[in-house]
Amino acid sequence: MEKKEYLKEIIKHIDIKKHNVVPMVDEMNDMAFQARNLARGAKIFDMMQEDKECVNFLTLAGSLISAGLKLTIVDLIKNNMIDAIVSTGANIVDQDFFEALGFNHYKGTPFVNDNDLRELMIDRIYDTYIDEEDLRICDDTIAEICNSLPRRPYSSREFIIEMGKFLESNEKYAPFRENSIVYQCYKKGVPIFVPAFSDCSAGFGLVSHQWHNPKEHVSLDSAKDFLEITKIKIEHSTSGIFMIGGGVPKNFVQDIVVAAEVLEFDAPMHKYAIQITVADERDGALSGSTLKEASSWGKVDTSWEQMIFAEATLAMPLIAGYAYHKQNWKNRSEKRLNDLLNK
Repeated sequence: MEKKEYLKEIIKHIDIKKHNVVPMVDEMNDMAFQARNLARGAKIFDMMQEDKECVNFLTLAGSLISAGLKLTIVDLIKNNMIDAIVSTGANIVDQDFFEALGFNHYKGTPFVNDNDLRELMIDRIYDTYIDEEDLRICDDTIAEICNSLPRRPYSSREFIIEMGKFLESNEKYAPFRENSIVYQCYKKGVPIFVPAFSDCSAGFGLVSHQWHNPKEHVSLDSAKDFLEITKIKIEHSTSGIFMIGGGVPKNFVQDIVVAAEVLEFDAPMHKYAIQITVADERDGALSGSTLKEASSWGKVDTSWEQMIFAEATLAMPLIAGYAYHKQNWKNRSEKRLNDLLNK
């Protein structure tokens, strides 16, 4: 097969606005197992919308944007349903920013000869394909942004703002950027933190930039990330987390409660918390550790918390769609937390 035969069916992003799932999710509350857990989690996320004092964090881990969840996240941003994002680098750079540059993810299959894909420069994420040649353009674009900036350490949040500015200043990306997480967060003042920023396509761009500028270069300061996101908690006593997957984003946003206390501020635990995960708690892994366990660390209150053991592409549209169609977000205003952190 030729390359074009593999890369012909584009992944499409589900539109939660088209599907009022409220009646179905409400009925799931009278079922059992993960259906009931999901219904309770959806109600908690809706409570986060009703609580106007609550600052809402969204965490993203796993391959989510490539799987068709980008528009779901963009709708949460546009409607002030989330106020800050903590993510893996792949979701923000390799997938969202990648699509904002005009590239696509394609439907594939795990039942394929991966050696053939490698020869054609096609990368596979389970049943999704990415053109490696397009991905390298994304890497080069990150290096281009690095080369345009004053040489100093940046938090990942600061650097991602520069990615948003890049999309804003280049009209050739206008057809693609409106449904970009990076671009919408830039416009709405929503901070995006990527604590492990180099662990993605951005890392290749940064490596290239630093290789060619060994003495003075742009670098990423993860401690600055931690301080900045902790400042959000210090300024907002009421907080909630909607966690997709686990990993570094999950722990990073939970740790800000402890960090605020280390800085001698009175920081209540996260009042609301929902996690969608397929990880198991029994092996002690972070991604599957329960929110009740997080309470022992002083991070999450157990009054309004819910674990949902489900795959993200199934559960996230139902929870996000439920809160969207309940419309309790309509009285929420922009928090524009980037303005707070840029002072």
